[in-house]
Amino acid sequence: MQKSIIIGSDHAGFELKSKMVDLLKSEGYEVKDVGTHSSDSTDYPEFAHAVAAGVDDESYPLGVLICGSANGVCMTANKHQNVRAGIAWEVELAQLTRQHNNANVLCLPARFISEDLAGDILRAFINTPFEGGRHDRRVNKIALC
Repeated sequence: MQKSIIIGSDHAGFELKSKMVDLLKSEGYEVKDVGTHSSDSTDYPEFAHAVAAGVDDESYPLGVLICGSANGVCMTANKHQNVRAGIAWEVELAQLTRQHNNANVLCLPARFISEDLAGDILRAFINTPFEGGRHDRRVNKIALC
């Protein structure tokens, strides 16, 4: 079974997204890139909603969003009922958001991390399992419905 992931960014994250797409493909992932496809100014919610919708309807098990600070894309993605998006600027944060929060969308702050660090964070995110147990009870309390 092919591993798949959906990814998107605004103009501030375009360059880093391109590098992360290459990294994911080199590690055997089928990547759905919903844009943006240039560094021209864009509105981050368009891409955040596209990624979040793909995770929300379970077309993709995981998503990645990239913008300047990661805040806007994270806020937007979390509007979707079945999305648990988390910002990570360190490897340990990516691991914890998966282990403890069962995050399914990683948000990367392009203006604050290097390409190498972003790759390490992304690898940690996709390779860290949810611990379940006491965390499962808490994650189940996140959704309103």
